[in-house]
Amino acid sequence: MWQAIYEDLKGSGLEIIAVAFDTGGKAAVEASIRAEGCRERPEVLARLMGWSADLWARQAPPTYTCVIDEGHLLAELYGMVNVPQGVWIDEQGRIVRPPESAGTSDMVRHMNRETFEIPDAPVAEGVAVRNTYVEALKDWVKHGAASRYALTPDEVRKRMRGPSQDEVLAANHVRLGRYLFAKGALDAAKLHFKEASRLHPDSWNYRRQSMMLDPESIGQLNAGPDFWAAVDANADRPYYPAPDFSHAG
Repeated sequence: MWQAIYEDLKGSGLEIIAVAFDTGGKAAVEASIRAEGCRERPEVLARLMGWSADLWARQAPPTYTCVIDEGHLLAELYGMVNVPQGVWIDEQGRIVRPPESAGTSDMVRHMNRETFEIPDAPVAEGVAVRNTYVEALKDWVKHGAASRYALTPDEVRKRMRGPSQDEVLAANHVRLGRYLFAKGALDAAKLHFKEASRLHPDSWNYRRQSMMLDPESIGQLNAGPDFWAAVDANADRPYYPAPDFSHAG
C-alpha cells in the first residue's frame, strides 16, 4: 500500500525509508515486507490497518528503501515508541512533523482477539484516519513548507522532547539485551528487554521485542496473552493515538 503511494508521489520528490525495529534481524522481517505475504493474509488485515479498498488492491513489493534496525537506534534517536510511525523530513534534513502514527488508528481495542475481525464502525473510522494522513502527506509533497500540515520549528520542538533518565537507562538495557541475544544468552537477553519495557512503558517497540525473542516467535505476529495483557493494562491510553493535525492552517 505504501508502494502505491510511493509510485504516485515519487515523481514529485517523495522518498520513503521504511525501518523495521527487530533484534531478530532479517529472519524476523524479510517475509513481512513482501506483497505475496500480504495476499496470503485474510481481508481482515486491510480492515485492521485502515487501508481503503483501492490502495489495498494496489499492494506490491516495495521499491523504496527498507532497512532493519536491530538495535532500535533510530527509535531511540527520534523518540519512536510504536510501529508504524512516520517522520516527515524535508530536503534540508529538517523535521517537518515528528514521530506520530502513520495514519493507523486505535482499532486494536475493537478487535476480536480470536478472529481479528473488527465491527464496521471502527473500520470506517480507521479508513478515515488513514485517508486523512495520506491526503496530508500528499499536500506536503505538493506544497512543501507552505503546506498547512508542515509544522513550524517551534511546534516541532514542542512536540518532541529529550529522553528521561529512565528512557536512557532503558535504551542501555536494550543494547545489553541485543548483545546477549547475539551471543545466544536468550534468557538473559529477555530480562534486559523486560527491564527496558518497565523503565520505558510507553515504548511498545520494547514491549513487543521482550515477548518475541524465542526462536519459534521470530517473525510471528505478536498477539499472545502477554501482549493483550499489556494492552488491557493500558486501557486508559490509546495504542495508536491519531495524528494531531490541530495546527493545520
